[in-house]
Amino acid sequence: MGAAALPSNGEIATVTVATHPLVLGLQPAALVDHVAHVDWSLLDQIPGDRGGSMPVAIEELEHILKEVKAHKLASPDELSPMKTMAGGSVANTIRGLSAGFGVSCGIIGACGDDEQGKLFVSNMSFNGVNLSRLRMKQGHTAQCVCMVDELGNRTMRPCLSSAVKVQADELTKEDFKGSKWLVLRYAIFNLEVIQAAIRTAKQEGLFVSLDLASFEMVRNFRSPLLQLLESGDIDLCFANEDEAMELLRGEQATDPEAAAEFLAKHCNWAVVTLGAYGCIARHGKEIVRVPAIGEAKATDATGAGDLFAGGFLYGLIKGLSLEECCQVGACSGGSVIRSLGGEVTTENWQWMCKQMQIKDLPLPDIRN
Repeated sequence: MGAAALPSNGEIATVTVATHPLVLGLQPAALVDHVAHVDWSLLDQIPGDRGGSMPVAIEELEHILKEVKAHKLASPDELSPMKTMAGGSVANTIRGLSAGFGVSCGIIGACGDDEQGKLFVSNMSFNGVNLSRLRMKQGHTAQCVCMVDELGNRTMRPCLSSAVKVQADELTKEDFKGSKWLVLRYAIFNLEVIQAAIRTAKQEGLFVSLDLASFEMVRNFRSPLLQLLESGDIDLCFANEDEAMELLRGEQATDPEAAAEFLAKHCNWAVVTLGAYGCIARHGKEIVRVPAIGEAKATDATGAGDLFAGGFLYGLIKGLSLEECCQVGACSGGSVIRSLGGEVTTENWQWMCKQMQIKDLPLPDIRN
């Protein structure tokens, strides 16, 4: 399967991007999200747990998409009842950092030479993300159907099995040279490329940020995750409350404070997000608890943790205090849940800046 750096393409929206982005995201397989509001009757017909994430074959994905189009709830404030956009946790974080915070970002990974691949490239490049480390390969780009119920909870059905992805032996030192941060999401099926990326990033002097992905991933593959944490190569770790509980399974205390303390033994910065209840963070002996910002009711929780991570990273890059980093994260995470999908709208970036101003936090330097 041949691979090449993406050429500049007249059809792709271009913006000025840094040759050596400050922040790099590793997302081995580019992913496109199809996000829609659906009613509960549809979720009852789809195999697997409501609220969970269960991989499906391409035929099943196409069947679900057809069903979603028949059942979708047209929301009065949405122009289209289904949104299609570049997706994946790392892509959400990187796109948010670039578009909302003006931080130079790039992505390492691979996309297929199909319509979904073109959409991923167009969406990320339009938001200022450097794609020179994204390899285009023959084959399919990963897709995911995200079904959002009336309460804003999402049920995901990703199709990853036949998707192209970047392999460990394709990574080079050049991919990492000159950057400061590497952003990762834990996934057992990407463990080899994750380990290779961390190894090279550390040789090049980068900080490494790791998101724990999902409680299922932590529960089923806890041992290799603990090895990653205990290696001392992870500088910053994000976990939500469910992931934190799974991580501490069998320990005496499994509360968020205990999880933050456990993670802080292995990482410089440890953050446990608590949804509507904000977050707990530790840095050395310092511990802070910061409330959430924004509506109690989410339109769609997709991307909340990813955008929180982007805001927190912006704070670290700006040299803010631990509490201020959490506050920026809360503003950023609060902005994405106000509309459908993991991409923040212009209006919601403006809302975020207003919240940051109220808290006297340094505003992003965005040049349009």
